[in-house]
Amino acid sequence: MGCIGMGQAPATGRNSLRTMPRNFPGRSGTKEDSVWLCSPETAAASALTGVITDPRDWARDAKMDYPKLDLPQQCSVNTAMLVPPLDPEEVQHVEPVKGPNVSSLPELSPLPNDIEAPVLLKVGDNISTDEISPAGARALPFRSNIPKLAMFSFTQIDDSYPERAQQAEKTGHIIVGGENYGQGSSREHAAIAPRPPRFAGRHRQVIRPHPLAESGQTSGCWRSSSTTPDDYDKIEQDDTLRISGVRDTLADDDTLQVDNVTKDTSFTVRHRLSPRQVKDVLAGGLIPRLADDEK
Repeated sequence: MGCIGMGQAPATGRNSLRTMPRNFPGRSGTKEDSVWLCSPETAAASALTGVITDPRDWARDAKMDYPKLDLPQQCSVNTAMLVPPLDPEEVQHVEPVKGPNVSSLPELSPLPNDIEAPVLLKVGDNISTDEISPAGARALPFRSNIPKLAMFSFTQIDDSYPERAQQAEKTGHIIVGGENYGQGSSREHAAIAPRPPRFAGRHRQVIRPHPLAESGQTSGCWRSSSTTPDDYDKIEQDDTLRISGVRDTLADDDTLQVDNVTKDTSFTVRHRLSPRQVKDVLAGGLIPRLADDEK
C-alpha cells in the first residue's frame, strides 16, 4: 500500500503490517482497520512466519546474517527526464487543459474584521490532516475537484459535517480544535477543501483554546490558543462565537478576545504568527496574498 492509502485493503477487524508511513484511521481502505507500521525486514519475516516476528530472531533461527543496507557513494540524476520551464511571457498565453473532474481553485476571500458564527464542529487533540481531508480510494479521485473533495471534509470524525456546513453557508462557521491540530501529512487539500464558498460565506476559523500559546496556519485557517485551560471544555458545538476587530488587532497585537454569545462568557486567545503569516491570514491565504503583491 502506498502513502496515499490505495490498494491491498486489510480484512475487517484484522491486524495488518505496513511499511508505508501512513496509519491514519481508515487510510488503508477498510474503516475498521488496525494498521501497524514496521520495517521492511519485520514485514518480510512476519510474512514468512505468519505472525509478527523480529527479523533478528528469524535470521538467527535460520542461521542467516541480518541484512545490512549499503547506501551508494553517489546518486545520479537523469537530466534527460527534466523539461525546462516555459518563458514567463509564454506562460501568460497558455490556456490550461482541464478534464471534467478538474475544478479551479476556490476564490479565498480576505479575513473580515468582525467574525460571528456558530461552532459547527469541536474536535479533540492530535487531529491529523488525514482526518480533515481524508485520502483513500473514495476521496483521491477528486483531488483536483475541490467542490467534490470538500464533501469528504472531516467525515472521519463526523460524517454529517459536509451537509451541516452547506446549511451554514450564509453565516459561515467555526471549528474548535484541541492540541496539535493539523498534525501529520503535509497536505494542501486539508487547507483548501474545507473552504469552498458553498461551505462558508465567510472565512472559516479554527479556535484552539489551550493553555500553551502555539499558533500557525493549519488547514488554511488561523488558529490560536487560550490563556485559560478550562475554556476548551466550556465551548460546545452549536455555540455562537464572536471575535471583533480581528484585522485591526492582528497587525499590532498577539491577543484577541473571543465572546461566547450563547453562554455570555469571554476568553482571550493569543497567537505567534510571524509578520508574513499575519499578512497571509488577513489576505485569506498565501495565494491571495501573492496575488495582491503582484498588483
